[in-house]
Amino acid sequence: MFGTVDKSKGLLFVTHDLDYSIRATMQKMLQEVEGLDENRLLGTPPEDLKRYLVERHGITPITLLRDQWYADYQDAPVDVRHDPMRWIDDRSCPVMVAGERVEVRIPFEGESELFYAKANTFSLNPPRAVIEKNEIVLRYDSPADQPRDIRVLVDQTLQEIEQHLGWQRPMIDAHNQSLPQAAEQAIHQRRERLLAQSKRAEALGIPIRRRADAPTTYALPTVKRKAVPTLPLVTTAQFKPEPALTMELYEHILKVVQDMALVMERSPDAFKAMNEEALRQHFLVQLNGQFEGKATGETFNMAGKTDILLREGDRNAFIAECKFWRGPKAFGEAIDQLLGYTTWRDSKTAILVFNRGTETSTVLSGIDAAAKAHGNLKRVVTWPHESGFRYVLHSSGDKSRELVLTVLVFHVPT
Repeated sequence: MFGTVDKSKGLLFVTHDLDYSIRATMQKMLQEVEGLDENRLLGTPPEDLKRYLVERHGITPITLLRDQWYADYQDAPVDVRHDPMRWIDDRSCPVMVAGERVEVRIPFEGESELFYAKANTFSLNPPRAVIEKNEIVLRYDSPADQPRDIRVLVDQTLQEIEQHLGWQRPMIDAHNQSLPQAAEQAIHQRRERLLAQSKRAEALGIPIRRRADAPTTYALPTVKRKAVPTLPLVTTAQFKPEPALTMELYEHILKVVQDMALVMERSPDAFKAMNEEALRQHFLVQLNGQFEGKATGETFNMAGKTDILLREGDRNAFIAECKFWRGPKAFGEAIDQLLGYTTWRDSKTAILVFNRGTETSTVLSGIDAAAKAHGNLKRVVTWPHESGFRYVLHSSGDKSRELVLTVLVFHVPT
């Protein structure tokens, strides 16, 4: 990102233009998206790819760890030829006297190259220091007969360094904040182009053969400034688009399901004695009233014991499990059951939890704990709902195949 750094003079914040480096970093991210093997890009869940790009191309600002600083003292000869208070005949060559060297070391976190990057606001008299690995080193030499109080000098230099780091931070923050959206947009645009190309190729009616020189694996270039994140493993087989239930339709299905809560509230006597299968039948009636007879042939299957299925051909596009709350362990088993049913790359699922007689807060905390502890959990989705959660899980054995799981809790009259 920052190129070659000349550290010989110890000048900080003058070597590179930070604004240019930030723009170059963003461009490098866009180039990486364009350079990904098409099957790698299409086979990797967009959210996983975005997270990788944000981690790889984000910039970590420098933070000085002042509470961990320390000093080292040692005897060292000192050149005093430039001391105007000393009588020296020839000042053209070193004049060495006994003295001491004090090194003050301040550890830091962040990318060390930033010490050589000039922000849009800068000083014409930049501070000097030596950067060694993850430490700033301030060196002070004093003749033994004229020892110096270096604390004032240390404080002044660190104040100047902190000032330059403060000028950098808004620029870095702006880059890091814009990076997720830029990565998401770049991924989306290339995916759309590749899928459109795939459709046009299939329309030709001519067999498609993979190029002999096409890469079968993706090798990440090395970056010295920080540990390189790695993309998740994805099969190198030709990517084939799969039908997907749109989020709009998914949310509509869930709304129909949630509206049943109002029905139960208004007619509690009709539901207080029902078991799981009887409750499921009421949900199915509502759902089939919405979706049966559609031109796509979508329908909810009433053949399962507790499953609600929305099918497309021979695949399950939407699956819901209806379960009475019997504790976190049973809930985890319900997740396992869903994982066994899903076959699409982008499946939409739900677990409808019927709560009868348990404190709602206990049920909600038990659901969240069990879901977060599940081995297939990839991430928690922000989904503000007073009696529900949303998660993304991966199928067993293939992290590139994800399912969205929404959990809704219904209070069933006792």
